[in-house]
Amino acid sequence: MTKPRRASRIVLAALAFTAVAADEACAGRLRVERLDVLTTAGVHHFKVEVADTPATQERGLMFRKSLAADRGMLFDFGSEQPVSFWMKNTLIPLDMLFIGADGRIVSIARNATPRSETPIASAGPVRDVLELRGGRAAEIGAAPGDRVREEPNHR
Repeated sequence: MTKPRRASRIVLAALAFTAVAADEACAGRLRVERLDVLTTAGVHHFKVEVADTPATQERGLMFRKSLAADRGMLFDFGSEQPVSFWMKNTLIPLDMLFIGADGRIVSIARNATPRSETPIASAGPVRDVLELRGGRAAEIGAAPGDRVREEPNHR
């Protein structure tokens, strides 16, 4: 291998490492809270990153390569409103649980297609959206009408 080619590979490797480190650092800045989803199958515990600013909501779970079964991201909009998401730069399939101000699941978008620009809309006004690994909502038996309970100090 020639020196210029080797040097360019080293630079590319350093840039890739920097991008991954920056993504992990961004994730590390978000507040992490416990959240429970109460379904007919039982109570399911999650640790969620809270996206409650325009910047963190815009970034969401984009560019992540995996999401553990007990992890997720909660988008807190502060008040009820219709919302719409897309998966443009999201690399993994996600389930989106649209949650009303009363903590009840309004609707669920299951296994959203990675990198899709098709809008995924709530079925009415919601206060929060919980994103989980694709297929996880079915695994825990989540359905509209089920409840989501957050840590008492969240709001």
